[in-house]
Amino acid sequence: MLIKARTIPRELQIYQLLNARTKLLENERKHLYTIQKGYEGEVLFDSMASSIQADCLILNDLLLPQNKNTFQIDSLIIIPEKIFLIEVKNFEGDYFYEHDRLYTRIPPQSEVTNPLIQLNRSESLFRQLMQKLGYNMSIQSIVVFVNPEFTLYQAPINKTFLYPGQINRFLQSFHSTSSRLGNTHKTLANQLKSLHIQDSPFYLPPSYQFEELRKGISCSNCGAFGASTKGAYCFCVVCEKKEAIENRILRSVNEFTILFPGMKITTSRVYDWSNGEFGKRVIRRVLQKYLGAKGDRKWSYYEFL
Repeated sequence: MLIKARTIPRELQIYQLLNARTKLLENERKHLYTIQKGYEGEVLFDSMASSIQADCLILNDLLLPQNKNTFQIDSLIIIPEKIFLIEVKNFEGDYFYEHDRLYTRIPPQSEVTNPLIQLNRSESLFRQLMQKLGYNMSIQSIVVFVNPEFTLYQAPINKTFLYPGQINRFLQSFHSTSSRLGNTHKTLANQLKSLHIQDSPFYLPPSYQFEELRKGISCSNCGAFGASTKGAYCFCVVCEKKEAIENRILRSVNEFTILFPGMKITTSRVYDWSNGEFGKRVIRRVLQKYLGAKGDRKWSYYEFL
């Protein structure tokens, strides 16, 4: 049973939106690629784990506090006898393992962060949190490599690595248990979900200003800017994807609030942000219909309900 679903990280959302509206620096483009690929790997593992028919509880993308520290768990799976902490990696290509370090195999060889380092830290803090909450359960940490194009040479067999060809067997092994989850397991899962920290303290967004970014509404399908209007619908000028005008405006407003959470949503600001694609009267009608109005008429603004 899925207790906590995965959502697109705010950091990834911001970088994706900025990539469509400004020219990112080279290091920013590389960072976008890294976090995008990581998220895709996590979603792939979620898809595999969704096939589990055994009695288990799954919590994805947890950020938990412990003793003034925070630690992250990609996926946590609770079965009757054990708790699995899963670190998902979407590495692609050839790597080799040497002296507890991980390197790319194709020259120029470079060291990458050993995922066991982060996982060992997370497991230690998670054990402390479990003790604090009053639980004494077996915990096992595993690094799961999900990309079928990944190969790791010289990996010691005593390391808790799970390779693409082993994932299904690992998940199917849950079906062999005859025990059932009890109220204690469900209480723990709900406690962990309630402790989850929404905004990561590790995220440092790139610097950007409203005036610097490209204005307009991009297509939700191909990313192109510009659309033709016919009745209550818009059609992308490139891929001709059909979208209701109201949905297009609301999507634009949502992107605005992601990039500028501290700025108030006003008719004029949405008009500028959408580069005048729709008139202020149309925008105001959509805002009044789907958002809550605040302030007096002269200084009114809107908030999502």
